[in-house]
Amino acid sequence: KMTKSKNKKIEKGIINKTMRASYKKWFPLFMLPVMVAFCIGFVWPFIWGIYLSFHEFKTIRFTKFVGFNNYVAALHDNTFFQAFWYTVLFTIVSIILINVIAFALAYALTSKLKGSTVFRTIFFMPNLIGGIVLAYVWKQILQSFITMVFNDSLQQNATIAFWALILLVCWQQIGYMMIIYIAGLQNVPSDYIEAAKMDGANGWQILGKIILPTVAPSITICTFLSLTNGFKLFDQNLALTGGNPYIMENGILVGKSQLLALNIYKSMYSASGNVGEGQAKAVIFFIIVASISLIQLALTKRKEVQA
Repeated sequence: KMTKSKNKKIEKGIINKTMRASYKKWFPLFMLPVMVAFCIGFVWPFIWGIYLSFHEFKTIRFTKFVGFNNYVAALHDNTFFQAFWYTVLFTIVSIILINVIAFALAYALTSKLKGSTVFRTIFFMPNLIGGIVLAYVWKQILQSFITMVFNDSLQQNATIAFWALILLVCWQQIGYMMIIYIAGLQNVPSDYIEAAKMDGANGWQILGKIILPTVAPSITICTFLSLTNGFKLFDQNLALTGGNPYIMENGILVGKSQLLALNIYKSMYSASGNVGEGQAKAVIFFIIVASISLIQLALTKRKEVQA
């Protein structure tokens, strides 16, 4: 028996070494198409976009180098800062609502609730619908409701437009975040919960001291996704409100429900024709989103380690 077990271990070791050698041999071949596609679809357009942000142009064949003029113009654009603070407010509210509701649903659906599988499917389904289609459907529903109840318009009331956008994004993303939280809750050791109950801990104490620290990685992922989605949101904003209502401030039309991505889009395809300013805004936008996301990841990862 001892010799058989030793032989099996030796055979497994040989097989593992063979597999590792084959992985190392064929890994570059399988990764090459992926890396080529990644460079063509992301790396090269990203570098080219930074290059174009220092130029004034209408088409990429005819460009004129203007240095930091596009960045100066972008930073002096009041509509850009209006869109930035609006996006910050929208992202904060959406992060809180999406994660709190998603976690509550995940907690309920992992508590031996009848029909939990069906409910998981139902809550996840809105995430499968495209943002443009979803926004147009909700626009028709909300416009009818707002006209009937508030005698107002989605396109003319900035407060209503804000909460309509929040409702749409929450309805679309909560189910996706819920699935991630469910995966985290299923990894909570039942022994810990049983031991806490035997020690007299109530439900809130178990939630705060055992469950939340254990699902901290899921919280990190969901916070990161909802943060980046909030800042990058474009198609829902374009289809639902289009940035309306627009109000004249200091001779400039300012969209009161315009997020950053939509503001960049409007700048690049405005009548002025200088796409370079919009490209500079896009680079600034990337720096803002990357910086905030990295800070958020660092803070939440630190809490995971402490937990």
